[in-house]
Amino acid sequence: MTSSGTEGERQTPLTASISAARTPSRSSRRAPVPHPPRARGALPTVEEVSAGGVVIRPAPQGFDAAIIARYNRGGRMEWCLPKGHPEGQETHEEAAVREVAEETGIEGSILTSLGSIEYWFTVPTHRVHKTVHHFLLEAVGGDLTTEKDPDHEAVDVAWVNLDELERVLSFPNERRIVSLAQQVIQDSL
Repeated sequence: MTSSGTEGERQTPLTASISAARTPSRSSRRAPVPHPPRARGALPTVEEVSAGGVVIRPAPQGFDAAIIARYNRGGRMEWCLPKGHPEGQETHEEAAVREVAEETGIEGSILTSLGSIEYWFTVPTHRVHKTVHHFLLEAVGGDLTTEKDPDHEAVDVAWVNLDELERVLSFPNERRIVSLAQQVIQDSL
């Protein structure tokens, strides 16, 4: 059963309860990762921003989340949360909704922000400082598929119960985002 929220947004009991729940305050967010000093001859640093998130649907026990598999630069398969770069003038929220749909086939509606993670990696020509903005989304339509991914990065997609994600996701920082999503859900039900 749905009801209409503010400004004509679709509201479900989960949407309404999460909208009313507290979101992390700015003071609880971690400080930005400082740039290391650039030594003579060192690689230049490039800043990258992505957005994505945890898209959930009700399951027989709790909630499932749609995650993707992709191959890393070393050829190893990694299971991760869907995410990607904003296009044009997209907000982080708009990019998250689009990237989730492209990489998983699932249409999502943002419930709340889950904060950001930051990390560094190196490619042959430069170092990358990446910030990823994560959101909790409610699945509102679509079917699991990687066919909509224009970059063909996602090679598989699956619904996995939130309680199982810790053992499935490849990256500790994404497991922390899922843990935060579980806490937000628990606090709002």
